[in-house]
Amino acid sequence: MSQSFSRRFTRRIFLGTAAAALAAASAWAEPPTTSLRPVGRDADLYKQAIPNVSEIIADSGITGTVAFAVVDVDTGIWLEASNATDGIPPASSIKAITALYALDELGPDHVFETRLLATGGVVDGEVQGDLILVGGGDPTLDSDNLGQMAEDLKEAGIIGVKGGFKVYEGALPATFAIDPEQPDHVGYNPGVSGIALNYNRVHFEWKRTGNGYDVTMEGRAARYAPAVRVATMEVVDRSGPVYTYENRPERDVWTVAKGALGSGGARWLPIRRPGVYAGDIFATIARSHGIKLGDAELIETLPEGETLLTHRSAELRPILKDMLEYSTNLTAEMVGMAASAKRLGTVPSLRASAAEMNKWAIEELGMENPAMIDHSGLGDDSKMTVHDMAGGLARINGTGLRPILKPVYLRDNRGRPERDNPIEIDAKTGTLNFVSALAGFLTTPEDRVLAFAILTANTDERAKISRAERERPPGARTWNGRAKRVQRGLLERWGLLYNVAVKPEPEGEAAPETPAAPDPDAEAEVGAEPEVALEKS
Repeated sequence: MSQSFSRRFTRRIFLGTAAAALAAASAWAEPPTTSLRPVGRDADLYKQAIPNVSEIIADSGITGTVAFAVVDVDTGIWLEASNATDGIPPASSIKAITALYALDELGPDHVFETRLLATGGVVDGEVQGDLILVGGGDPTLDSDNLGQMAEDLKEAGIIGVKGGFKVYEGALPATFAIDPEQPDHVGYNPGVSGIALNYNRVHFEWKRTGNGYDVTMEGRAARYAPAVRVATMEVVDRSGPVYTYENRPERDVWTVAKGALGSGGARWLPIRRPGVYAGDIFATIARSHGIKLGDAELIETLPEGETLLTHRSAELRPILKDMLEYSTNLTAEMVGMAASAKRLGTVPSLRASAAEMNKWAIEELGMENPAMIDHSGLGDDSKMTVHDMAGGLARINGTGLRPILKPVYLRDNRGRPERDNPIEIDAKTGTLNFVSALAGFLTTPEDRVLAFAILTANTDERAKISRAERERPPGARTWNGRAKRVQRGLLERWGLLYNVAVKPEPEGEAAPETPAAPDPDAEAEVGAEPEVALEKS
């Protein structure tokens, strides 16, 4: 199959890929569970200088569990692994699987539609019934898109609405927050429903004026930045906590500690009511264009009506590429639930959707024990094994995931990314507090392609973190740096040690020594940057 997603990612293609790999190598059937160190031959004496796994881990100083697996994608032969069947939180690395799920169920050319629907017809520029903003699951919708819809509505001659202005967000189930255990104020943990706006975040900005502060709460995009009424902020004279949040009917009420503000600044805060937020922003913009519109009201059932305007998103593939590059949790949850809705007709909740993705991963990727509770990896209770992750990636190699993964660069001893390093890596990162993950593909200097997964976690330290500390817990940054050194060491090891695929021995000659059977008990972030580099220790 082509590396591009020029045609729909189908179940038949998945099954064909997996079947071919299974036919090529019976090694797929049994996962390795310990690190295997090959026996060098005379021609490969230089490999003896490559650090072994225990040295890499010891030199990093990391604490907790290190799990990894690496497999040759052409033969299905497992090369090395440790703790391969331990369930570990995969963090955002699971977004690679979510992307596959969405592509398979929705297709790479799928677009999301946001509509303006009128009931009762239009007479002399006035909608005789209701005007309804209908969400279609677009995770990329922003204030500029709604602004363009308002402009187009005016251009079409609409001047007002006799009935009410309604918002329908029922295309996907409503969720107040992706992970309720996260701090209230983190922008990467917003509410989710069938409509989204500005990634369901509000732009909070403050500037000192005399003894006080000017504060704005805006639905900010490039062209439009209307004031928001569904989220308010009050500056309070206290030293801490920095933020408080109260869920009042139809409104998010925030306070911020005056002592934390300094001279000025800005940050994004999460929106808990996406439908109300989108309706509020559209009504404000429409009024600015002379369209008489009342306040937004949510509706649970979508009536029949005439579609006046439709905004179409970009195609799914570039949306997913951006999701993997910037690790946007909202996109992962919305495309994951859209895929589940396609499979089931309707999906009752985010957790039910994640359970459906687990089922799909077993059916189509050959996974054994996926246990995701969401599609972004944000929830603590999600678990994945490196056997399932690496094996699933290896089975779908060549079907187009790798081109939308972001490049990962090793760094030299001076901290500079080695963009010309002959070891090429495309992967998805994942970071939670005391959890670090990396999963993807590695091409060696001799063009051997490996699929790998590395999951590290210190669950004891993670359990000590209070809810209020989860944004920046003490010690997490240092620990994460050590996890990155483990990743870098393992990737360099694999790129050199497994550079050349083992070729079948000529008939009549003895085969090379094979490593012993594995011992199952052996020990061996939200906003991502556009590129990832792994530091040398």
